[in-house]
Amino acid sequence: MEKLLTNSEIAGEISRLKKAGKRIVFTNGCFDILHAGHVRYLADARTEGDVLVVGLNSDKSVRLIKGEKRPIVPQIQRAEVLSGLSCVDYVVLFDEPDPLNLIKDIGPDILVKGGDWAEDDIIGADFVKAAGGRVVRISVVPGISTSLIIKRILEISGNQVKRQIDISKN
Repeated sequence: MEKLLTNSEIAGEISRLKKAGKRIVFTNGCFDILHAGHVRYLADARTEGDVLVVGLNSDKSVRLIKGEKRPIVPQIQRAEVLSGLSCVDYVVLFDEPDPLNLIKDIGPDILVKGGDWAEDDIIGADFVKAAGGRVVRISVVPGISTSLIIKRILEISGNQVKRQIDISKN
C-alpha cells in the first residue's frame, strides 16, 4: 500500500508536491464500511485540486468518537480499500478524535467535508482559511450511510436469529 504514509512521510511528500505547484486537498473520516456515498464524496473532493490526502481515523480514534463497538472494519483494511480508489492519492492514519494536528502538518490548500457539517464546525477550517486556503462542503448522498447499512444488517440478522429460535421451538 504505497499510498498509506506515516505523518512524517506525508509531510515530506506534501512539501515536495507544493514546491511543484500542486494544490493539496485534504479530507478525513472513519470510512467504516466504505459505500457509494463515500466513493462519490471522495471523487468530488479530488476534483477540487491536484492531490487528495485522506486522513483516516485509526481504530483507537473511531472508538473514541463512535463507541467501543466500532469500527466494524479494522484500520489497515479501511486504509487498503481507500488506497484502492483512483481518486485517493494518499492515506494517513491519525489517533486523535479529530484531524486538527494532521491538518496543521499538511497545510492543505483545500479542506473538504460533507455538507452535513456547518462550516463553523469543520475542524481546521479557520487554520486553512487563515493560510489562504478554502473550505468546500460536498453534498451528502441521501439514504446512504454506514449507520443505515449497520442498521439494515442488524435488522436482517435479527430476523434470521428470530426465525432460528422459532424453528428450534418446533
